[in-house]
Amino acid sequence: MKFLCALRDLQRAMVLYENSFLNAYGISLNEGMLLCCLSDKQLKATELAESIELTCSNCSKFIKLAEDKGYIARKIGKEDKRQMLFTLTESGKQKIVEIETNTIALPEVLQDYIKCYENKPNLN
Repeated sequence: MKFLCALRDLQRAMVLYENSFLNAYGISLNEGMLLCCLSDKQLKATELAESIELTCSNCSKFIKLAEDKGYIARKIGKEDKRQMLFTLTESGKQKIVEIETNTIALPEVLQDYIKCYENKPNLN
C-alpha cells in the first residue's frame, strides 16, 4: 500500500508542478517537452511523438498548439515532399531560454526524484 501512496504523492506533485508551469510560461509540460526535443534539431511528427512518448494523435494536438503560439514551424522535406519537419522558431528558442532561466520551484518529492534521476548511470 505504501507504493500506491508514493505514486499518489508523485501524481499530486506533478499536477501541482504542471499547473505552476502553465501559469508561469503559458504552455503545458507536453508543449515544453516538444520545444525541448526541437531545441537542437528538426524532427518529423512521429519522431516527436516517440521522443515525448505520446501517441501520434495526442502529439499532433501539442504540435498544433505550439504552432498556433508561434513556437514551432513546419517545413516540407527536401527529399520527400510529403514529409513534414518541425523546427523551433525564434519565439520558440526564446521560450526555451525563458524556461531555463526562470525556473519554478519543484515540489520536494519531485526534487528527490530528479536527484535520483541525475545520479542514474546512462544506459545508452
